[in-house]
Amino acid sequence: MRSLFAKILAWFVLTLVVTVTASIWISALSYNPYSTDRPAPFSMLLSVELSEARHAWESGGAPALEGELTRFRQVTRASEVILTDAGGNDVLTGQSHAGLVKEAHSWARYPFSGRGGTTFARFSGDGKYTLFMVVPPAHLFLANLQATHLLVLVLAVLLCYALAYHLTAPLRRLRKALDEFGHGDLGARAQESRRDELGELSRSFNGMADHIQTLLNAERRLLLDISHELRSPLARLSVAVELARSGEGSALPLDRIQKEADRLNALITQLLDVTRMEGDPANRRQERVKLDQLVGELVDDCSIEAKARGCALTLAPPPQIAVEGDSELLRRAIENVMRNAIRYAPPQSKVEVAVSNGSGHAHVRVRDYGPGVPEEALSRLFDPFYRVEQDRNRGTGGVGLGLSIARRAVELHHGTLSASNASPGLLVDIELPV
Repeated sequence: MRSLFAKILAWFVLTLVVTVTASIWISALSYNPYSTDRPAPFSMLLSVELSEARHAWESGGAPALEGELTRFRQVTRASEVILTDAGGNDVLTGQSHAGLVKEAHSWARYPFSGRGGTTFARFSGDGKYTLFMVVPPAHLFLANLQATHLLVLVLAVLLCYALAYHLTAPLRRLRKALDEFGHGDLGARAQESRRDELGELSRSFNGMADHIQTLLNAERRLLLDISHELRSPLARLSVAVELARSGEGSALPLDRIQKEADRLNALITQLLDVTRMEGDPANRRQERVKLDQLVGELVDDCSIEAKARGCALTLAPPPQIAVEGDSELLRRAIENVMRNAIRYAPPQSKVEVAVSNGSGHAHVRVRDYGPGVPEEALSRLFDPFYRVEQDRNRGTGGVGLGLSIARRAVELHHGTLSASNASPGLLVDIELPV
């Protein structure tokens, strides 16, 4: 039985059958042969039959008693029904059943095995008579099986079927979504209407599917962007090589070759950085990073580039803040944001860097006083290879991977990277959990 639905249903039905069977046996076997106070079903039956048999014997003699015992034996499917006197003798045949009477007294509250079946006994209040009934085990069960038992069993099986279906229906839907997803339908998702563990499983699958779909879409977009980014420098390299071969302006083609080779090398380096960040999380270093010290070092390093572009890089005195993470990834993320701000800062302006701490998060804010970006471009600013310039001009430098690398590094530290227009300029906020 490989179906989980069939297993659950089978276990429920088996449990119900055992329960109903046990209740029937308990109803038959739990009795007190001496008590008439709230007697069990068989005890009441035997009490009534003892009274009827006694009346038949005392009023009609052996024929009346034999007819009464025969009728009772047929109704109860008993193999034997015996009425004995005070001495333990069968009132019809005179046969002695003293041992049977003694055993019945020793068992007291319970039926006992004797004479080829389960033996029940009932004693008259004055001690003059004892009624014995011997029932085969199979007949004992059937004698107590009522139509209501079967009705309850059928209703319980229907409820078990509904419960098993309710439990396994989400798994069937999840399996269908998995099959569709595995066959290339990246939009396939499982229903998340339930709030139990199966609903959590569906939500986990949907989250995984969203992440995989995002990665695959990003990979496809990355391949398209890489092909575009590589085509232009390779084309210029080909032209420069042809010029070098022709011997016309020998220095210029070689300079062009060197420039395009450096650009290709920078592109490949950044692509490798993206790949490393998507690698195994277990291989990333986890250490205590003094964020204020790290930002101060980066400001010192980037100030040279800022001065070369005619702007100034300033840092407000930061408070002491420490975070857990990979210092190299954090350094690369913050440096990329700073260099992007310097790249777009106008001459004679400044790029402001501030570090703050509040509500369990550290903030590194970098603001330039450049032109900013259109509002519709803010949401895509951190996408790989995205540049605001519609003609993909590289006059400002870069290939569109710096901010993408920064965002991924921040996300790997469970932080967020956001940008907003400061009017004038662009404000980029890096938020990290302390």
